Amino acid sequence: MSNFVVKPCDAFDIEIDTIASDKSISHRCAIFSLLSDKPSKIINYLGAEDTLNTLSIVEQLGAQIEKNGNVITITPPKTIKEPASILDCGNSGTAIRLFMGFLATREGFFVLHGDKYLASRPMKRVADPLRKIGATIDGRVKGNLAPISIRGAKLEGFDYKSPIASAQVKSAMILAALSADSSSVYSEPHLSRDHSERMLRGMGAEVIDDGGKIKILPNIEPLQPLDITVPSDPSSGFFFAVAAAITPNATIVLKNVSLNPTRIEAYEILKQMGTSVEFIEKENKYEPIGDIIVSFAPLKAVEVSKNIAWLIDELPALSIAFACADGESVVKNAHELRVKESDRISSVVENLEKCGIKTTEYEDGYTVFGGTLKSAEIDSFGDHRVAMSFAIAGLKCGMKIEDAECIQTSFPNFVMLLQKISEVKVGN
Repeated sequence: MSNFVVKPCDAFDIEIDTIASDKSISHRCAIFSLLSDKPSKIINYLGAEDTLNTLSIVEQLGAQIEKNGNVITITPPKTIKEPASILDCGNSGTAIRLFMGFLATREGFFVLHGDKYLASRPMKRVADPLRKIGATIDGRVKGNLAPISIRGAKLEGFDYKSPIASAQVKSAMILAALSADSSSVYSEPHLSRDHSERMLRGMGAEVIDDGGKIKILPNIEPLQPLDITVPSDPSSGFFFAVAAAITPNATIVLKNVSLNPTRIEAYEILKQMGTSVEFIEKENKYEPIGDIIVSFAPLKAVEVSKNIAWLIDELPALSIAFACADGESVVKNAHELRVKESDRISSVVENLEKCGIKTTEYEDGYTVFGGTLKSAEIDSFGDHRVAMSFAIAGLKCGMKIEDAECIQTSFPNFVMLLQKISEVKVGN
């Protein structure tokens, strides 16, 4: 699928129970299973390219993996195996950064790499604090770019204050701390997404919230295995939430989605803009899980400048809602967008301008002047979230998305679900 064309749609009222499984949780399920000495059972693991790459790496590190329908059983090795080849993380910043933290404390030599887009993303944000506590890590451009080489060793405990709120950095440092020689403390400017803390505590790790700081005690014994059903991904579901928000008389129900407060901030922004959004919690073991109902209402402009770490992945899709809103919407404090799968500030602004929407770009964000979206030919810049966001914009005006293969990295059935709403023509 090199490109596809989306036709404008009419009102719709649908329920979706096949939203892609949560990517962040799936990555963590595979990696965290290596912290136990017993088999972990994972139901509904995401079968996308990036998460399958992570599963492959876990296997290369010595784990045995059994698949039975939608159930995956991961039996960890007694000791981590030193692989004979490079560990391919594909397009996933989550995978490469979490593996950096995990492997830095394991005996052996490891090389992590990925595709051309991942190879351009910064790794010093994880490598530098790990080096300071004894890790041997190197890479291109003074250790900042993949391929990243690691020679595992016993690391020191730490008290690290991260300059950025990043779930990837935090998770990498927590994984290192669990095998360090003494207790550690991690803090960040604002709370980032907290899947790692929740899941590790559920496995028995002593990862303690100490007044905004996280105290991590080294594992004395292996952790308990996971027994988890991966919920649907609220970030993936958000594309269809925006579809309902911009389509008059539309309603969508997203089933069995993670309702973790650090994952639904973008839905809260839609509520501020005027959209009807309802959360219905059904269970809460590792994560709160339930349904989200989104219905159209006229949109008004909004400023997004707080809790950026909670909605960084949804900002491209939110920008489509901004383009359809009355007034000027502003994004601030979002410099992290510059170092995602693409420079998402430039990618979003350039493509909105192609669609006839006036914008102003800043170093840490942008302004979107609400107007009327026009059909255009969009460059995804190899970024799955840019591609899917502008596919949703196509429901208003029609759109051609180039370089669309990247969608397979995170949401393999996106086009199939989009076809429930409107006509989509796929090209090669």
